[in-house]
Parts: sequence; C-alpha cells; structure tokens
Amino acid sequence: MSAERPALLGRAPDRGSAGWATAVAHPNIALIKYWGKRDEHLILPRVDSLSMTLDLFPTTTRVRLDHEAGHDEVTLNGRPAKGEKLRRVVAFLDLVRKRAGLTSKAVVASENTVPTGAGLASSASGFAALAVAAAAAHGLDLDATALSRLARRGSGSAARSLFGGFAVWHAGTDSGTAEQADLGSYAEPVAVGDIDPALVIAVVDAGPKTTPSRAAMRRTVETSPLYEPWAVSSGDDLAQMRAALRAGDFETVGEIAERNALGMHATMLAARPAVRYLSPATLTVLDRVLLLREDGVPAYATMDAGPNVKVLCRRADADRVAEAVREAAPAGSVLVASQGPGARLLPGSG
Repeated sequence: MSAERPALLGRAPDRGSAGWATAVAHPNIALIKYWGKRDEHLILPRVDSLSMTLDLFPTTTRVRLDHEAGHDEVTLNGRPAKGEKLRRVVAFLDLVRKRAGLTSKAVVASENTVPTGAGLASSASGFAALAVAAAAAHGLDLDATALSRLARRGSGSAARSLFGGFAVWHAGTDSGTAEQADLGSYAEPVAVGDIDPALVIAVVDAGPKTTPSRAAMRRTVETSPLYEPWAVSSGDDLAQMRAALRAGDFETVGEIAERNALGMHATMLAARPAVRYLSPATLTVLDRVLLLREDGVPAYATMDAGPNVKVLCRRADADRVAEAVREAAPAGSVLVASQGPGARLLPGSG
C-alpha cells in the first residue's frame, strides 16, 4: 500500500532576494464530498472530505517577485486577470507576503488546461500550484502539511491537490483560537490497496451553473433540513471509505462514493428554495450506470455541484464505461482519467 506526497522539487530562494518559482498541480474529484463551510474567511469546512487527484489537465503557475512593481500582475492563460479572479490571487499573495515578512509585489502567470465547462473545478489545481510556487518564490520553507493549509486559503479543494492519488482533508474543530482552528484543517495522503481506479467524466452540460457553487453551498447549510443528517452520515462514510481503500475493496469504495454524492444532492433539493442541478441527461447517465452494474461492471456515479456525472470504475473497464456513457448522453462529451501526481516545483525554480 502506498500514499503519494508532493514532489516539492527545486530550491527556494534566500528570504529577501528576488526569487521565482514554477509549480504544477492537477485537479481532484471528491469521493466523500466537501459541502458547507463553518468559516468562510479561513475556508474551514464543516465535514471531512476525501478525493482522488487526476492525471488530466494540469495547471502550471510561475511566480516572480518584482521589487520595483507597485502592484501584482496576474495573467491567466495569457490574459490579464480581472475582477474576482484577480482579487482572490492578490489576497492569497498578501497572505504569503505576510508569512514571509516581505513586501515585494509579484508577477504571476498561470496556464490552466481544464476545458471550460468540463465539470472539473480549476480552482483546486490553480491554487495548489500557486501555493507551491508562491511559497518557494518568497523563500518559505513549508512542509507538505503547511503547504496544504496554505492552499486551502485560496480554495478549499486545493488542499487535496497537493497530494497525488487519494487524499483526505481534515475539517478540524472549532475549539481554541482561530489560529488553532486553522492549524487543524489540512489534507494528507491516504493509504490505498490494489484497486487501480479510473474516473469517466460525462460532461452532459458545459454551460454555466444555474446557481453558483458558493451560493448553493451557503443556502443548503442555512435552509436544508437534510444537511445536518447528511453531515453526520458523511463522517461514517469517510471512516468506511478509508477502511475499504486500505483493503483494496473497490466495490465498497464505489458504493460509498455514490451514496455520499446522492445524499449531498438530496440536501440541495431540500434547500429552500431548492437547488437543483440534476438535468434529464444527468438522470439518463445515472440510469446507465445502474445498468452497467446489472451487467456485472462495477461502476459507481459521483457528482459535484452541477449536472455532470463522474463514474468511478476500474481502469480495465474504463473503455466500456466510457462507451456506455457516450450512448446515454450523445450530446455531451466524455473524458477518462486515472490517478494523478501531487503538486510539485519544476526543476530550476528559484
């Protein structure tokens, strides 16, 4: 059994020097869901979550300190960042500067390869790569746990993209000070037996969500009578999932992932007013996944906040599952992913 930690390559510059670093990170998909924050400033979740990092669509981010600049310069896929995207990156850089005791502004260039509307949140890979590159450029000597906490401050799910394969993000507790609460919430790798998983991603609707994830999350927590029962059961799901992963019990892993995701969507449907992401095409794909299991193919659905479906299966069955999903949703597109690596500095950084 093994669990992969980030390959943090390269040497950080001496603190106070003009440094630069380039890092790469991949997106992840939660099998035990993160849904609901208890602290929106520190991005502390209400429940623990567990994810699989993918081998598709990395984000590569370069951070260079510029002592002469009067403001941060941020480009995303070659275009200047604006509005909320720029605000989030600058706020994150302010956090890194404060920890490093530096004031220099930064030039940030990020290339994200996640296709628009693919149902893969680019913020996870984006802030994981930014955390690794910005920490190195500012001379911060952080271990994997500290980098995970740092990435969380940009995007919660980025805490998990620090690690390859499977990772668990600990929610922590509210006891003690804000600093203690911050220290208690981080991700770490999970030991996994021989399951050789793949994730077939069915993009049934590439358009914008009817309700943004943050608004949907807040409404669900505040108004859904099903949220608290789901949060309690999610803790049980996590414990059982970790045991199944250690044992290499693929079918149990899949069963738990599917019920956890469907339960999360049930909490949204019970929100007031309801948050409904499931489309007719979503239900068609879910029905096809059930038929695959009836035909003897272990395939299990999971969904994030949106209509697109991810199907967990063994790599040996991925082609068959992908073909069945294409038949079920011919107007959409299908992607196939395996386990991906953790975030890492590229050689020569600094």
